Amino acid sequence: MQEWNVIVSVNERGFKRAFEVLEEFGTVKKTDFYNVLLMKVDHMKQFLETLRNRTLQEPGYLYFLSRLIPATRAFIFRSPEEFEMKAKDIVLTWAPELAGKSFHVRMRRRGFKGRLSSLDEEHFLDHILLKSLEADGKPGRITFEDPDAIIAVETVAQWAGLSLWKRNDLQQYPFIKLN
Repeated sequence: MQEWNVIVSVNERGFKRAFEVLEEFGTVKKTDFYNVLLMKVDHMKQFLETLRNRTLQEPGYLYFLSRLIPATRAFIFRSPEEFEMKAKDIVLTWAPELAGKSFHVRMRRRGFKGRLSSLDEEHFLDHILLKSLEADGKPGRITFEDPDAIIAVETVAQWAGLSLWKRNDLQQYPFIKLN
């Protein structure tokens, strides 16, 4: 799939149900990675609201779901250096929203094994943001205990998707599991 804006990790034996439920909202494709699907959703807010409402009405509605992460920005990369350059540019656009706030970056990597380290990239992006916020006189802080925001970074082979989620978003959409 060339273009996606949602990555879905499916629980064991939930693959068929995932397609049944998710195809209503957009294109769903398998990946080369075990129990990982990619989606292209045209109306993200409507998608998230519909899932939220249905899970409120039927708590087991998303039983097949392990993780669902929308991506507001996506890009292709061919090297770790290119990944860092593009990811840095994106996360820096979110610096104003993180001014004076607590946050952390959470990365899930699929592919580029041995060439791209999730932990190293999380630290790199955290550091870039902290440095930028400090330079602007509005320092932030890294925390994993109830942060104000989490930046999700998801990779599937040479594709990356990033998104910023504030505490309220994560409370409103509990099926978005970042940690």
